[in-house]
Amino acid sequence: MTVHLLDVAPSDVDADALGLVVDAPAPKALAELHLRDDAGGTLTLGVLGASHVVIASAPGRLFTEQVSCDARRAGGRDLPQFDERTGYRFVSRVERVPAVELRRRAEWLRLQAGGDDWICGAFPGDRDALTALTAAATDGEWRWRTWHLYPGPVTGTVVETESRWRP
Repeated sequence: MTVHLLDVAPSDVDADALGLVVDAPAPKALAELHLRDDAGGTLTLGVLGASHVVIASAPGRLFTEQVSCDARRAGGRDLPQFDERTGYRFVSRVERVPAVELRRRAEWLRLQAGGDDWICGAFPGDRDALTALTAAATDGEWRWRTWHLYPGPVTGTVVETESRWRP
């Protein structure tokens, strides 16, 4: 199972502070999963402090995506619902859910994280504070999804993203 129990100081604890930065230097991840595809090149899924970084490379191309509270300071912007540029597409959804629903989603993500193409980071303070990522390549195009769970006593926040990149 690739659920990493990350004993780190809390950071990125506010879903409303998340931003997106593309093609910026990638910060060091707390946990990583490396994937390879003959047509698509390599993809690294990285768990940051309740956020993520993705690094994709193919011959002659390097691409990064970071969703974090530090993204704006790194030259990015507030988390958009949609972003698109040549070869790249990004969609995000932010949802406030009852605590019981957040716990259900956290359990589902922990079960999924047993797959070879999944990585999940669990953070101190609440077992349902998770960041999970999965990816696959098809016909030379990488697609990945992420989930960022921010528990609260009555409600929690789930941030989901879907991205694709074609070198």
